[in-house]
Amino acid sequence: MAVDYPALLHDLRGESDAIRDVLTDLEPPQWETPTPAEGWSIRDQVSHLAYFDDAAVTAMSDADTFRREATALMARGENFPDLVAEEYRHLTVGDLLTWFSESRAGLLDAFAANDSRKRIPWYGPEMSVASSATARLMETWAHGQDIFDTLGVIHPPSAGLRSIAHLGVSTFAFSHTLNDRAVPAEPVRVELQAPDSSEIWSWGPETAEHRVTGPAADFVLVVTQRRNFSDTALEAEGVVAQSWMGIAQAYAGAPGPGRSRSSAAIATGENS
Repeated sequence: MAVDYPALLHDLRGESDAIRDVLTDLEPPQWETPTPAEGWSIRDQVSHLAYFDDAAVTAMSDADTFRREATALMARGENFPDLVAEEYRHLTVGDLLTWFSESRAGLLDAFAANDSRKRIPWYGPEMSVASSATARLMETWAHGQDIFDTLGVIHPPSAGLRSIAHLGVSTFAFSHTLNDRAVPAEPVRVELQAPDSSEIWSWGPETAEHRVTGPAADFVLVVTQRRNFSDTALEAEGVVAQSWMGIAQAYAGAPGPGRSRSSAAIATGENS
C-alpha cells in the first residue's frame, strides 16, 4: 500500500483531537480510573503517549541523543513502559494534559517538517519517518481505545484504521518470530470492511487458502491486542489465519499478553 503521507498526518491529527476532546472534559478523579491495561490508569495512558511523542521528536531531530536515551531506558528492563508510567504519576492533571497537548503539537510539526523517507532510530530497527508516523497513529488509537473503553465512550471511526490495519498485516512475520514460532510459508488473505462505507480493504493473494475477513475496526482491535479475537466479528479460515489471530501484535516490544475472552464469548462458544 503506497503511503499518502499528508493523509496519514491528517488521520493522526484527527485521532489526537478525539483523545484530547475526551480528556478535556474529565474531572481530576477520573484520571485515576483503572483502564483495561492492567495496572494502568487513564493518566498512565496519557503520560505514555506524551513521553514517546517526545522521544519520536528527538529521534527525528537528534538521533545520537535518542540512541543514548533509548539505550538507557531499555537497560532498565523489558517493562520500561511501566517504569515510564510510574515515573510520571506525580504530575497534576493540568500539567499532564498540557504535556500531552504540547508534545503532540510538537510531534505533528516535526512530522510535517521532515522528509517522509528519512531514516530514524527507534527502540529496535530504524524506520522511515512515514513508518514512525504510522506507529504513532497506531499507538494513539490503541491507547485511546483503552481510554474510550474505560469511560464507556464510542471510539469515532476513522480512515486512519487502514494505515493501522496495514501495519497489522505487515507485522505478520514479526508476530510469529516474537513468539518463537516459525513464520508460515503460506500467505494469508485479509479482507476488511472499511468503516462507514462499502469499501473493502485487502491484502494478500486472492487465491490464498488462509483468510481473515470482517470489520476493519475489529481487525485493528485484535492486532493492537485491545480485544480477544473471539469477541469480534472477524472470521479466520485456515490454521495459519487462526493461529495468527491469537498472537498478532502490531507494536514493538515484548510479546503482549493480549486480552482475555469475555464471559459472553466463552459461554456461547464464539470462534471456538
